[in-house]
Amino acid sequence: MGLSKLLFLLSALMSICAAGVRADDAYDQEPIKYSSSPAHDAIARLQKRLDNHDVTLKHNGEHGYLESVLKELNIPASSQTLVFSKTSFQRDLISPKRPRALYFSDDVYVGWVQQGDILEIASTDPRLGPVFYTLDQRKVDRPSFVRQNDSCIQCHASAMTRDLPGLILRSVFTDPAGQPILSAGTVLVTDETPFKELWGGWYVTGKYGKQRHMGNLIFHEDDRLESLDLDAGANLPDLSRQIDAAPFLTPHSDVVALLVFQHQATMHNLITRANYAALYAMRDQKLLNDALHEKPDHELDSTRSRIKSTGEPLLKCMLFANESPLIDRVEGTSSFTADFPRQGVRDKEGRSLREFDLEHRLFKYPCSYLIYSESFDALPAAMLDYLYRRLWEILSGQDKSKEFAHLSEKDREAILKILRDTKPNLPAYFR
Repeated sequence: MGLSKLLFLLSALMSICAAGVRADDAYDQEPIKYSSSPAHDAIARLQKRLDNHDVTLKHNGEHGYLESVLKELNIPASSQTLVFSKTSFQRDLISPKRPRALYFSDDVYVGWVQQGDILEIASTDPRLGPVFYTLDQRKVDRPSFVRQNDSCIQCHASAMTRDLPGLILRSVFTDPAGQPILSAGTVLVTDETPFKELWGGWYVTGKYGKQRHMGNLIFHEDDRLESLDLDAGANLPDLSRQIDAAPFLTPHSDVVALLVFQHQATMHNLITRANYAALYAMRDQKLLNDALHEKPDHELDSTRSRIKSTGEPLLKCMLFANESPLIDRVEGTSSFTADFPRQGVRDKEGRSLREFDLEHRLFKYPCSYLIYSESFDALPAAMLDYLYRRLWEILSGQDKSKEFAHLSEKDREAILKILRDTKPNLPAYFR
């Protein structure tokens, strides 16, 4: 085979998998080996502490190990959101009267169901992306987190997650029993989803003025969003008419926590996608360089293209380029609005990327706080180089394209100064 034909075939192959390999269980092959690779996420670290007897988990009759797990993982109870659609592992125990509670930190998501046999956990690993676990709720001497690949990956590495391990937030039409009415449609929620399409099958507490959503409502088979009166589910200060909140850690399903939750899950999925794409691209580049006797660090145009194809969507999400805007002020009902910013690092002027706006957009300084996360820092060097270079071009004003027109000069300057003061290992050109 001639060299030109070989290059053509290899280039075509790379183009097919530009956004990540699509074959069944490709994530279980080199270089990821998702199911067989050891995890190094927060749950894996907690399990090691349990095994070494450095920590114990406390059990109680009402919530099992929930409160102790949240304490060890530094997950605030104020992050609680409640989902009543039967769209999870323990679906038979979930209904509009008995919703599932979800709690989250920057890197871990914990699900609890009343009288459930297990806690359901998704924890983001710097290399693997979301890793799924269960914890038996029965009281035992040595509780142990069990990594779940097959049972969870059936949904969490499907078309809904671009065939990669990922997190799923869905807004569904939910009937009186909690069953999703799939014939009426479903929305995979991101921070680009219009407010009107959010939170079908979820409870929502808080104020948000004229804005309406699908939360707090029960639907029927012939209902369609365009013809619904959404007022009945709007601006609820509490859920006293919907559920008995006494079994839960708090009586809230806070609207601000929900908005943060969907941004964070979107970011985690895009970080995973960018990570996998870069690893695949570097693997294929090495194979091609070896075959053509090129230097190992010889960069191919196809590699740059693959980095860009997943790096740019991540960058846009980081900078909230397509964020669905707020048209009225949003106010939560729990302490989450105060708790969340307190966890942030601050620049010399006291500013943090975790500060809220809540009038026109979610955050005051629109650059994702997950830029500080282990998962972001662990991205392959080629992907990090691309993201930092593009971030510099945008924040310094070199890139004034319409995709980033939502960032004012004041926004760009503030974000740049915050990052300079708070983000370790920034490239030298940021200084």
